[in-house]
Parts: sequence; C-alpha cells; structure tokens
Amino acid sequence: MLLASLNPSAVAAGHDLADAVRIGGVSLSRSDLVGAATSVAERVGGARRIAVLATPTATTVLAIAGCLIAGVPVVPVPADVGEAERRHILSDSGAQAWLGELPEQTEGLPHVPVRLHARSWHRYAEPSPDAIAMVMYTSGTTGPPKGVLISRRAIATDVDALAAAWAWTPDDTLVHGLPLFHVHGLILGLLGSLRIGNRLVHTGKPSPAAYAEAAGSLYFGVPTVWSRIAGDLDAALALSSARLLVSGSAPLPVPVFDRLVQLTGHAPVERYGSTESLITLSTLADGERRPGWVGLPLAGVQTRLTGEDGAAVPHDGESIGRLEVRGPMLFDGYLNLPEATAAALGQDGWYRTGDVAVVDSGGMHRIVGRESVDLIKSGGYRVGAGEIETALLGHEGVAEVAVVGVPDDDLGQRIVAFVVGSAEPEVLIEFVAGQLSAHKRPREVRIVDALPRNAMGKVMKKELTQGD
Repeated sequence: MLLASLNPSAVAAGHDLADAVRIGGVSLSRSDLVGAATSVAERVGGARRIAVLATPTATTVLAIAGCLIAGVPVVPVPADVGEAERRHILSDSGAQAWLGELPEQTEGLPHVPVRLHARSWHRYAEPSPDAIAMVMYTSGTTGPPKGVLISRRAIATDVDALAAAWAWTPDDTLVHGLPLFHVHGLILGLLGSLRIGNRLVHTGKPSPAAYAEAAGSLYFGVPTVWSRIAGDLDAALALSSARLLVSGSAPLPVPVFDRLVQLTGHAPVERYGSTESLITLSTLADGERRPGWVGLPLAGVQTRLTGEDGAAVPHDGESIGRLEVRGPMLFDGYLNLPEATAAALGQDGWYRTGDVAVVDSGGMHRIVGRESVDLIKSGGYRVGAGEIETALLGHEGVAEVAVVGVPDDDLGQRIVAFVVGSAEPEVLIEFVAGQLSAHKRPREVRIVDALPRNAMGKVMKKELTQGD
C-alpha cells in the first residue's frame, strides 16, 4: 500500500497517532487522515486527473491523500504560479476540477471542496503499482513546464530506499517547511511520512525559530534554510538533539556545512535527484558525509558518466562527465510529449539528467551542476562552476555567489562570478587563483545586491547571463 500508515485495518486495530500530521495550525490523527481522506476519495473517484492548489494546509494533505486512495492522479499547482503558467498546467494536464482550496482564477474548472470533519470508512482496492500517482510540472526553464508522470511504484520504491539510507522509521518526527508542489516537500516530506508512519510537522515558513520549536528528530531543508539556521545560534543549538539533518534541492555551500557541524554536532546528509528521477543519490546515516558530495546510488540505482563522445568517463574524483541514472524510481515520461520523453530516456532506459558530475573510486558523487550553465569551457579547459563557487565562499567577504560562463571571442567562454558581499573584485580573483588552478580563476567579478532564486532557493543562472 502506497500510504502504508493509512491502512484502515491498522488504525482500527489501535495503531492510531493523535498528531500524525501538524500543518497550518491543525493536528490530524491517523484516524482523521484515514476517515477524511477516504471521504475525499468518494467525491473524486473515477476522475481522470484532479488539480490541487498545493498550499501548506490540512486541506492540501487530505486532498492529495484522498486522490491517492481513490487512484486518481494529482496535479499539484504552486500557489504562487503566474496566470499563464497555471493556465498551461491545467490545460496540458486535462485536470477536471479543483480539489480543496481555490486560486483567484479558477480557469473555469469546477470546485470540489475538502471537508476536514467529514469521515468515510469505505475500503478501496489498492491501485496498480504502475498507475500514475501524480503529474508534477517542471520549472519550465527551457520552455513551458513539462508534466512529469510519476507512478505509485516510483514513489514507494524511492521512499523505501531513502528509509534504508537514512534509518528513517515510524519513531521519527520529521520537520520541514518546504513547498508541497516539489519532490522534496511533497513526495519525500508528506508522502514519505504517510508511507513510513512517522509524525510530520510542517512549519509553514521554514524559519530557524520554527525549526527549533518543532523539536524533531529528522529535518529536511534547502541550503537557504540551513544557511539561516547556521546564522542563528539558538536555533542551531536546538537542533543538536535531532538525529539527522538532510539538505537538498541545491548544493549546500561548504562553509554552511562546516558551520552546522560546529554548532549542531551533525554533518548534514546531502542527496541528489530531480522531478524525473526522484532521489537517486545520497550520503548515508551511518556513512561518510563529505562536504560538497551527494553520496552513493540508492538501492536499485545505477549511474554512469559519459563524455561528449559518449565514452565512459573514469571514476577518479576529477574527470567531469554527463550524469545518467537508471532505477525503479524513474518517471514514466512527459505528458503529451513523446519526443521529449525519448530524448530524456532513450531506448536503453537511462535518464539523461542534464547534469555533469564527478565520481571517485569509492563511488561517491559530486554534482558539478547543469551542463548548460555550470560546465564552463574556457581556453580549452572544462571547468565546473561549483568548484569556483566553493572557493569563493571560503572568503569572509563573500556571502553568496554564482559562477557562470559568458561568451568570449578569445576563450570561448569567460568565467564570471556574481557575488553578494563586501570584498573587492580584484581581491577575489586573486583569492581563487591562489586556491585553484590559474585557469579556474574568474576573469570578472560582479558585485550584486542579490542572486535571482526560484521557490526552492535554486539560483536561476540563465537570468544572470542575459544581456551578455
């Protein structure tokens, strides 16, 4: 059963939990979740696809759980999405109604409310593991967002692999304040908890104070969250009683990693994945956690590095290659886009992630970044932007940084660093030249007030290169 902790038989046998989910000022017991979500299932059963405005509320939790109980694919829609993007998501997905909360513009779809206090104890047969659980839309950085088809089997397999990697059990209290329309917050945070049976505390906004107050054993956060906690002594000390801190969705700066170790006593677990692949790599609860490295393949996952000529790239911890992955948690394709699906998956079943990485002799992976913006070809060298960013963050005058390659008539691409901080550009260029090979130094440093980021805290590098 995908949502194993919501098995009506287990709840009826006395395995209830009074505060299984706390979100938006509401506490839901396990029996609340079963009864109310089954009531939702009765109202949407038989639908082709249902749109859910993915706000951090009990209504959203019950809407998503109800659809999964009924076997109806969910289309999570970000609450802050623009009008044009929302219209595209709804029309492309073929969603037949809004379930739960409504946006200001409904685009003409009917509304099915979620009744928090309604209860049903109807028993539904478990849908096929191969059935689509949700259609999750990508960020659309290279065109309109694509609908990623994610099966029930993919979610269950991924959560189970993470449970083994992180020693994640029903005894944990998971705390996070991440959006419920991305893999990190929705599939790992919410559905992972409903499958494993641990308590879930969603803090709304992921502030240091809210994380500290929640008193969890397992915490999920993006680097921006961890950076703020590392800068808040009281919050960091409060998290020292936790069991595991997990960072993902973007690279965790090494100085933040080191500061968390110093203040909390915990080396964060880092992991890697995407909407299309879910999570495929992670460091382990009982293994090495190396700053800047995202770990080993999860159970059932294979990876490979290939060069521009398609040949295998050596696992020497230095050579950069295109990362491809294969495993049971991969997506089933892009909705309505067979050509894009074939380009991403191919006939061999390997997903072309679009990321570049290095792998050491022990199988530990380090993500260099996106091939399109983080692999810089300058003066005949292949340079990873992440290595330069890490070096710059080691300077006390740098708070944030993003490194990109911009077109250059002489070098092919010129290394440019966008820095939030107080240091002088010339000083930073020389600093990197002293830390790394000379050809990896930025040719230009631009001081900016802020870096453009998306909802998950990822820097939108293409915005930085516009105009060059």
